[in-house]
Amino acid sequence: MPYDFDLVSIGSGPAGQRAAVQAAKLGKRAAVVEKRRCVGGICLDTGTIPSKTLREAVINYTTIAGKGERLPWARVDTHPTCQQLLAGVDHVVAREIEVIENQLRRNDVTLLAGEAVFADPHTLEIRSESGTHRISADNVVIAVGTEPAPPPGVKADGEVILTTNDIMSLSHLPRTLAVVGAGIIGIEYASIFSAVGVGVTLVERRDSALEFLDREIVDELVHQMRARNVTFRFGETVASLAVSTESPRRAVLNLESGKRIVADMVLFSAGRIAATESLNLAAAGLAADPRGRLAVDAKFRTSVPHIFAAGDVIGYPSLAATSSEQGRLAACAAFGLEAGTLEDHFPIGIYAIPEISMVGAPEHELTAKKIPYETGVARYREIARGQILGDQSGMFKMLFHRDDRRLLGIHCIGTGATELVHIGQAVLGLGGGLDYFMRTVFNYPTLAECYKVAALDASNKMRV
Repeated sequence: MPYDFDLVSIGSGPAGQRAAVQAAKLGKRAAVVEKRRCVGGICLDTGTIPSKTLREAVINYTTIAGKGERLPWARVDTHPTCQQLLAGVDHVVAREIEVIENQLRRNDVTLLAGEAVFADPHTLEIRSESGTHRISADNVVIAVGTEPAPPPGVKADGEVILTTNDIMSLSHLPRTLAVVGAGIIGIEYASIFSAVGVGVTLVERRDSALEFLDREIVDELVHQMRARNVTFRFGETVASLAVSTESPRRAVLNLESGKRIVADMVLFSAGRIAATESLNLAAAGLAADPRGRLAVDAKFRTSVPHIFAAGDVIGYPSLAATSSEQGRLAACAAFGLEAGTLEDHFPIGIYAIPEISMVGAPEHELTAKKIPYETGVARYREIARGQILGDQSGMFKMLFHRDDRRLLGIHCIGTGATELVHIGQAVLGLGGGLDYFMRTVFNYPTLAECYKVAALDASNKMRV
């Protein structure tokens, strides 16, 4: 055989592991190369799984604290420590590592520890503490993910100047935190820290947050975060970032507008860069864009026919779920198996407090395309399950085509939003619409009743 492997994935995150497993299921010799301390990539090391575990711990704490306000004898007297909030992260990560390793082992996927560097288009050098060796591959899937963009003018120290890689190793909670960047990650961490009483200032150069979301949903999120004393500085750019010399050291942000923000810590979350710099792409005949990303076609093939790329390294949508599917499709394409394309209607989940989820088009997009639509809205305070959960502010909205009543989009903010959206995703994918929800019965009491209430609301509006 001319090559050691039929397919090698560089990176063991959702895209890389799924590509290798798919290749193995097709009877191919597959391997995964991982340079990090564990399999799972950024998703498992410092990203998705640790941050969502931290969020769950914060929600549990605030739930208990909220009960204490209503029931004085159940009041929590102290704020949680970082150690308490992060206690579950190692356990969850260890269990997920075990699951992934077992999956790779069951499918006879070879796991290689070390950093992969192209020697030529079919050859990779694997560099590790034990030395360097070479492997060859008929097909390669680049799934190296991304890294936080460095803070401007000062190096992250993990104590005062933070990137998202530093959150899981914090020794204490700050009293005040400045967050630079109101993208998904910035919004998530700003809401998480504010929920435990940290004073948060969020700086964003754009005029609003999360512009791809339905604007009514974003307005509700900003309203709820402001109620927890988050200060938003929209339309502001950081001119300089420094650390004070006196003790205790604090972060000093000077904005271009002349404003000055002083905080115990600053989290810089304004963008991510694809982790391709160390791959020696030139040896493979590839070149990345200025942010390290690789261009691919509809089958995730790069400009070199046998080299594919999937996951965050190719840019939008940069979600763990879509990355996994991209990896599978790339492996299928590598071996000539027709597997279709990535569905347009994939869900987006934002694990802020409160959480947000959507699938399909937002209102401003339909308006720009001049598509006639009607809205149907349900509010958690009108749903029995919402009352039981104590969520008075959750909101659920569906958009229907006014002419043929097709479902066009689902947008939700509140408890369980990222789970609730999947019912609508299925109906949307199957081409269903208002009539389905009008005649369908949902369990009572559940949040799924939102579909019935919103459908009735839209139906009433369409009669006018």
